[in-house]
Amino acid sequence: MSGTFMGMPAFPKAARDAVRDTTLRGNLRHATRTIRAKRAAAVAELEDWPQLREAGRQIKDHTLRHLDRYLEQVEQAVTAAGGTVHWAADAEEANRIVANLVKATGETEVVKVKSMATQEIGLNAALEAAGIRAYETDLAELIVQLGDDLPSHILVPAIHRNRGEIREIFRDNMASWGRPAPEDLTDRPADLAEAARLHLREKFLRAKVAVSGANFMIAETGTLVVVESEGNGRMCLTLPETLISVVGIEKIIPTWRDLEVFLQLLPRSSTAERMNPYTTMWTGTTEGDGPRTFHLVLLDNGRTDALADEVGRQALRCIRCSACLNVCPVYERAGGHAYGSAYPGPIGAILTPQLRGIASEVDASLPYASSLCGACYDVCPVAIDIPEVLVHLREQVADQGGRGHRLEKAAMRAATWLLDHPAALTAGERLASRTRKLHPERLPGPGARQWTNSRDLPDLPAEPFRDWWKKNHA
Repeated sequence: MSGTFMGMPAFPKAARDAVRDTTLRGNLRHATRTIRAKRAAAVAELEDWPQLREAGRQIKDHTLRHLDRYLEQVEQAVTAAGGTVHWAADAEEANRIVANLVKATGETEVVKVKSMATQEIGLNAALEAAGIRAYETDLAELIVQLGDDLPSHILVPAIHRNRGEIREIFRDNMASWGRPAPEDLTDRPADLAEAARLHLREKFLRAKVAVSGANFMIAETGTLVVVESEGNGRMCLTLPETLISVVGIEKIIPTWRDLEVFLQLLPRSSTAERMNPYTTMWTGTTEGDGPRTFHLVLLDNGRTDALADEVGRQALRCIRCSACLNVCPVYERAGGHAYGSAYPGPIGAILTPQLRGIASEVDASLPYASSLCGACYDVCPVAIDIPEVLVHLREQVADQGGRGHRLEKAAMRAATWLLDHPAALTAGERLASRTRKLHPERLPGPGARQWTNSRDLPDLPAEPFRDWWKKNHA
């Protein structure tokens, strides 16, 4: 993965700063509660939702077990259909491939379909460094780009902004990126959408190169699928002469029949719609229809490492619906920026540490960015057991040591010995009870203070339970 968002602290500090922002918390609370209520209603319409969910899980697990075979099948099918396939081991290689492909066309600007993979690898910044300007065309991504901001949600990147803030962003910054916003722009949603539409239309009509991701790749035909709600993605996918798609290797599904399952799971779990307004599919190139040149960049960037982890690999089932974010009490209060990654929320807390590793303080903190309430697992349309993976990753973080974890490991070893020696445990309990008035309310040490700064230590009883039991149940 390309690295953390520039200057991001570890999750505990970033979250502590975020919860003090009352405007941010208000925006998040309103948006997430609205989305999850609509999703619940849409899912309740299907009596066979549990069966669809299980089907999605099994298709993804089967594909991951045979990923090498399906990747070769995709390459053969795309090539046979007139496309060109490129393999990228990491973010740097993927960015270099895309930049070189754009340069080969002689163009210096591209239009982009909303894509988590390109956010993950930092493609926009890499293109800018190569003298190429990338224009986001999804409305929420446009807001983020014009505001010199970072996405904070998988489905709605500008969820942390309200209408008034969006109006100011458009009025102040649209002119430097193209067509300016109307001088009398209001914060009515229809007016904001019209301003964005006029701003983007000239880019659609001018651009010769587009960059996209994909929601799914169908192995048997080499077909790519993008689902969206606005139609801006379809403009990018059909009007330019050259299309470059950067897609994670886990996005493969074996057959067209499998797509039927995911086209029911994804829209209801993400936008609470029965089906997406725009579902665009393309297979290579076709004379006189759509782009004349198609490049597929297959991105690894840590996915093979995640695949090797028998517990953690289930994160690769993710279809990026964002349902887990909308039910997560931690995300609702801290927002997406606190996660320091393109992937926020519960899925980011398990996916990012596997793609980037847990060497940095930010990445090592992410598995702890959860209350383990399990709401994320309940709503996941492909049954990713996020709490299980969180605990699994916490074990890895603890095993590598580091600040706080060495003390934790020493404490666990001491507790193991004590529990194995009943006489010593009894003596310790009696000593703790007799000295209880001398106990501090907060534990010393930076690691322990993080826990007790927001929690009181429990009061010890006047006598240990064993002594009380002997006295009252002789």
